[in-house]
Amino acid sequence: MTHPLLTQDHIDSYARDGVVLVKGLFKDQVEQLRAGVERNMKEPGPYAAENLKEGEGGRFFDDYCNWTRIPEFQEAIKASPAAAVAAELMGSESVQMFHDHVLVKEPGTSKPTPWHQDSPYYFVDGEQTVSFWSPLDPVRNASLRCVAGSHLWEKPVLPTRWLAETSFYPNDDDYMQVPDPDAEGMDIREYEMEPGDAVAFNYKTLHGARGNDSGTRRRAFSLRLLGDDARYVERPGPTSPPFPGHDMQEGQRLREDWFPMLLDPAS
Repeated sequence: MTHPLLTQDHIDSYARDGVVLVKGLFKDQVEQLRAGVERNMKEPGPYAAENLKEGEGGRFFDDYCNWTRIPEFQEAIKASPAAAVAAELMGSESVQMFHDHVLVKEPGTSKPTPWHQDSPYYFVDGEQTVSFWSPLDPVRNASLRCVAGSHLWEKPVLPTRWLAETSFYPNDDDYMQVPDPDAEGMDIREYEMEPGDAVAFNYKTLHGARGNDSGTRRRAFSLRLLGDDARYVERPGPTSPPFPGHDMQEGQRLREDWFPMLLDPAS
């Protein structure tokens, strides 16, 4: 039996394309998540960033790894069907927490989110991964954009620092240069969304987002989850998020006291 929010087509499409729209995943947690975002912006964590250069209009705020200190996030994650839906999309028996991520583009923020894959920034690798990107405001134009099938590319995309536009690691040759999906005619999936809907995408799926030229805010909550085959990997430099002092070794599952199981068949 598939979850009521999913059909077999969702599961097949996720495996084939690395991206699928899940309607209403956080529909019952929208107000809770909005309150959490407001708390997050008033009380930013150590990784909070403002992603605009001097002279660029609007405001592009992001922050991550706050779910343990912002109760609204913790409660929404627990109350939502995200873990059960993630298990089916990934084809995984277990679902492990990785991190949360808040991205807010205020009205008049024309700067797009650069094209990137999440996987190269992370110290975890595996085929069974899923990110949920859920807007907390109606989205028509300032939506997430994902390149279908890019999670199956042979070479990962070069990770860069968004503001400085420099390489994240010293080993550029191990990566392909960031493509221009619009110019190259790639299959870009983009959705009009209501608050609480979620785009589910693999960590290796190339994605970005348009700027927000509308007159309303575009608040988004992202949840990154891991499946059975996810393992710690060494990168040639500090990762993002860095999780200092984690003491994990190559090939290990992530430590469950920091990255708890949301769904565990053994328990």
